[in-house]
Amino acid sequence: MEVNVALLKQICEIAGAPGYEKRIRDLVIELVTPLVDEVKTDNMGNVIAVKKSKKSPDTQKVMVAAHMDEIGFIVTHIDDKGFVRFHTLGGFDPKTLTAQRVIVHGKKDLIGVMGSKPIHVMSAEERTKLPKTTDFFIDMGMPKEEVEKYINVGDPITRDRELIEMGDCVNCKSIDNRVAVFILIETLKQLEDPAYDVYATFTVQEEVGIRGANVAAHGINPDFGIALDTTIAYDVPGAQAHEKITELGKGTAIKIMDGMTICDYRMVDFMKKTASKNEITWQPEILTAGGTDTAGVQRMGKQGAIAGAISIPTRHLHQVIEMAHKEDIANSILLLKACLEDMDGYDWSH
Repeated sequence: MEVNVALLKQICEIAGAPGYEKRIRDLVIELVTPLVDEVKTDNMGNVIAVKKSKKSPDTQKVMVAAHMDEIGFIVTHIDDKGFVRFHTLGGFDPKTLTAQRVIVHGKKDLIGVMGSKPIHVMSAEERTKLPKTTDFFIDMGMPKEEVEKYINVGDPITRDRELIEMGDCVNCKSIDNRVAVFILIETLKQLEDPAYDVYATFTVQEEVGIRGANVAAHGINPDFGIALDTTIAYDVPGAQAHEKITELGKGTAIKIMDGMTICDYRMVDFMKKTASKNEITWQPEILTAGGTDTAGVQRMGKQGAIAGAISIPTRHLHQVIEMAHKEDIANSILLLKACLEDMDGYDWSH
């Protein structure tokens, strides 16, 4: 199965910091509208695209969640020299900010660079300390008066990095979680007759606490739930076998648990059997820290949902060099499609 890299590139590169998802939301609405029976946006900004089942319309609801937001920043101050201070939106390892370009989304988009104290003037003690996000500032290359023509406190900031292909992989900022947005859209293109009504939900503000998924699940009240998100592939030098979580190129991952969710054993069993039946390559995922939209999907409906997740193994998470394997992406699409089509053939009562 070929992966549409051009579409994935478009989805990954577009801006959409938590709370400021409008650009990626507009693109998602444009892409999904021809594929489904109904598209709506809730007050929080989640996009809910409904594809009705011909087999069992209006009986059971399946919510599939992929978050649109990417980790980013927000402008908190412009100093007398025109340097921009910021606060993080989502989780960052501060050392990954070094030497990066960013885009400040003010009255127009402006490129800035992450600056910090040069090593040449650091004391011996400073050189041994780990950096903090507060050690960094954004240099716009302009004086304060010019910066303030375009930028205000509260403007969102995203990272600047394009998608490239590297061997059998794709590499970009925001593979987390734009690859899942891509997978959900590609699945909708291929999904002819789902077993139950599918609520394809493109959520907001996941990176700052599963906020959009909580609201969407409460409104949809699904019977079943599948979250789509990246997971850690720690299959690099220095990793012990028990630390890897997943590996690139070893298939899509079926989540068993993460730091916020123990997936329903029935959904895990159903996904494993569906993968085996359709000869889809998969691997198990247990992530002992961190959380995904799975938590909101599982717990925020009125009766809860039988929920699990399909995860995409990704190296270098929350950096601008996130890497996913094209075969794992393809297998994720195949597994999601098969699950949505076969869900009525599984005994959920056991």
